[in-house]
Amino acid sequence: MDYRLVKLETYIPETHLPALRKALQEADAGHTGNYDSCLAYSHVTGTWRTLAGAQPYIGVPGEVSEAPEIKVEVTLRAAQVQEVVRAVRRVHPYEEPVINLIPLLNGA
Repeated sequence: MDYRLVKLETYIPETHLPALRKALQEADAGHTGNYDSCLAYSHVTGTWRTLAGAQPYIGVPGEVSEAPEIKVEVTLRAAQVQEVVRAVRRVHPYEEPVINLIPLLNGA
């Protein structure tokens, strides 16, 4: 199958949502027909354990951490993936941000 659309998901502290929204807009992610800046976000709770050698934005190495986050979902063209991922990484505060890329069947 030829997937032309991809959904990007990432988790970010709420304080960084405006910067992420701007970066996604500048990369033209979320452009649908005559609309742009289309994205969805929801409040979630993230958990993780920081391992030795990491420099966490939040948390203490060796301990399980838990914090409120915003899950951001945006649709983009497959050809934009590298540019959009770079834009997300530029504004994301986490050392290892989760960036899920999901091919969309309705984009074929």
